[in-house]
Amino acid sequence: MADTKAPFNRWAVVIGAFLIQLCLGAIYSWSVFTKDLTAPIVEGGKYGFTATEAAWIFSAGLATFAVVMVAAGRLQKSLGPRPISMAGGLVLGTGYILGGFLGNTFMMQFLLIGIVGGAGIGLAYVVPIAVGIKWFPDKKGMITGLAVAGFGFGATLWVKMASSWFGGLLNTMSLFDLPGVQSVFIIYGATFLMVVSLGSLVMVNPPEGYKPEGWEPPAATEAKATGAVDMTSGQMLKTPQFIMLWTMFFLSATAGLMVIYCISLFGIDALQASGAYPDVEAAAGVAATAMALYAILNGLGRIAWGAVSDKIGRKMALTAMCLMQGVIMLGFYHIGGSYWGLIVGACIIGFNFGGNFALFPAATADFFGNKNVGVNYGWVFLSYGVAGIAGPQIAGYFKDAAAGQVEAWLTPFMIAGIGCLLAAGISLALKKPKD
Repeated sequence: MADTKAPFNRWAVVIGAFLIQLCLGAIYSWSVFTKDLTAPIVEGGKYGFTATEAAWIFSAGLATFAVVMVAAGRLQKSLGPRPISMAGGLVLGTGYILGGFLGNTFMMQFLLIGIVGGAGIGLAYVVPIAVGIKWFPDKKGMITGLAVAGFGFGATLWVKMASSWFGGLLNTMSLFDLPGVQSVFIIYGATFLMVVSLGSLVMVNPPEGYKPEGWEPPAATEAKATGAVDMTSGQMLKTPQFIMLWTMFFLSATAGLMVIYCISLFGIDALQASGAYPDVEAAAGVAATAMALYAILNGLGRIAWGAVSDKIGRKMALTAMCLMQGVIMLGFYHIGGSYWGLIVGACIIGFNFGGNFALFPAATADFFGNKNVGVNYGWVFLSYGVAGIAGPQIAGYFKDAAAGQVEAWLTPFMIAGIGCLLAAGISLALKKPKD
């Protein structure tokens, strides 16, 4: 007989997950550093990176995050979730602290912030999702959204801390006579170490056979998957549903990650070119606001799309989300030259992008079962790592090639928008995998 007695209130897992994800979401604040990193040396800049180099640091973090997550899914299954989550916090924090002390060159930031920091995120990220789904099989969409909402909200926290709160750490902080960017890395790294460790304390799986009181698993139908059949990774990888979900996630994530990388650069270019904000500092302030609101709506989108998908089904939610994202991406270049156009566009894109991180893990559990979701979602999530290279690199390439012309942004946004519309079409063809 299944043991349904829980050792503690399952909502404690949600609180711990939020704290962990709050720190992991710092990678989405990368755009706040790009202005300082790409400022030319001859104009007083400290680093003189190209837009492409700045994009590669961000891309390295995302790609490493996704690759390490596959291994983390296997490790948390054998070693338990808590030690893997704590290891993630240790690696992430150490990468940022060392990046602060040693990150005065592109290669050192690429290795320490990108590779080491990304590995820390990959270790810790899957744990709250896998643990949350096991504790809440009755609310997979909503709980996945809540578990990863901190990732989106965290970006807002770290952006505002760096750019404006208390004068902005980038402007006011100089630890060990280091520039603002490196000083902020040290502060953030120490914070990540402490907060991820705290959140990891409740990262434990429920007893074997656990079911919430009064809940019974629903029966699967031909059209709707409900997680009734558990598949191993080897079985999952042979299904067309895996290929479809992987492709959809890649196309949708490419759009969101492209905008996360370039929202500051695009906002400044578009607002100056339109004449709405001729002064670069004023334009940068509006772009920072758009960046922060993007992150807030990213977090809200994770909760909202997850809850909506529990009501209307994962397939319809994925279709609607990708369709909306495609439409706004196709129009973002044209509306981004005004204050409200940039703000509203960023909010819609952030809201839809956040939905990916509630819908795709929940869909993975629906199609391939709850038992191996930590490992299986790692394979689906590899698409995010590829998108982390594609989105920022496409934007960085056109930005560098256009030599400061605002028209540089039209082509990458069109590529991303068409990709999202294609993802919506793929979603309509999703069906339950054969047993």
